[in-house]
Amino acid sequence: MSIQIRNVSKHFGDFHALKDVSLDIDSGELIALLGPSGCGKTTLLRIIAGLETADSGSILFSGEDTTDVHVRERGVGFVFQHYALFRHMTVFENVAFGLRVKPRSERPSDAQIKTKVHDLLKLVQLDWLADRYPSQLSGGQRQRIALARALAVEPKVLLLDEPFGALDAKVRKELRRWLRRLHDELHVTSIFVTHDQEEALEVADRVVLMNQGQVEQSGSPQEVWDHPASPFVYGFLGDVNLFHGRAHEGQVHLEGLQIEAPEHAGVQNAKASAYVRPHDFEVERHVPGAGVDADGRPRGIVAQLSRAIVVGPIARLELIPSEDHQTAENRTQDTIIEAQIPAQQYRDLGFREGELLVVTPRRARVFVEGH
Repeated sequence: MSIQIRNVSKHFGDFHALKDVSLDIDSGELIALLGPSGCGKTTLLRIIAGLETADSGSILFSGEDTTDVHVRERGVGFVFQHYALFRHMTVFENVAFGLRVKPRSERPSDAQIKTKVHDLLKLVQLDWLADRYPSQLSGGQRQRIALARALAVEPKVLLLDEPFGALDAKVRKELRRWLRRLHDELHVTSIFVTHDQEEALEVADRVVLMNQGQVEQSGSPQEVWDHPASPFVYGFLGDVNLFHGRAHEGQVHLEGLQIEAPEHAGVQNAKASAYVRPHDFEVERHVPGAGVDADGRPRGIVAQLSRAIVVGPIARLELIPSEDHQTAENRTQDTIIEAQIPAQQYRDLGFREGELLVVTPRRARVFVEGH
């Protein structure tokens, strides 16, 4: 089942939750709607489901307009953050519920229901818990049962709203892998809402980033990570360092540093921002007088190592730029540069907290105001 979203807008009072959103979802695709709280992702999911009505625009399932179709008739399965299992029912009864409340003409026989439920419990690897109650299950087990219940009615579309948000980090990681394997087996068109960047990048076929009621970017996990389309996307996807400066004829002058930006060769003295991920820095010990290139331009930013955190194979460095490397518009006491280097390199170089280092961007993404 493919889904076409056409020019959907939604207000809640004065709040503009969705602004002319359009999106195409292929049959069998697993899509992540990713963004901060209040960006419109859950509202869009609920409109697709039929739980909310758009002020304008339309929702089509495989080309058929379902905008005015009741939620019961849309063939949609739901999985919510807080499970929504019936506490007074066993696991078996919870999964069977959607089948038993079907109209008599569509309802399977008791034998068919029993077979279907046991097959689903095997699919989610919890058939041994059929006679237990939700209160006797772990959070991860409850979420698997909620998914089995959603699949019982053979939905054309599966919608998941922050499905792992209430679980601890270890369980979330396990369920992310499990959900991806399950989708590869079933190929049900699926949309899940999340604010967790790692979750979206790990699980989805395609990531749709939303901000202030609009789609900022849509692409494969690799595409949105490697080629962020806007400052918002760059800043939202993982840790990033932001530098302010000015762009002029293909050069960007940033806080005592100058980098090449040939894509902005036609720009004349415009405000610019550069984004650098922590692992895109080269880090070396500062040698006075050695921090310039052949043309006398600064090669990197001189900064004091404030803190080093070694976690497994990675050393995370927090550095405070010297005053010569902070522009007036960016200078604050809290200005911190975050860099990452291999832990072994950190140990080999013998960096010490308090000493001066030089950090040089290997790669930076520049955005110029008005361009």
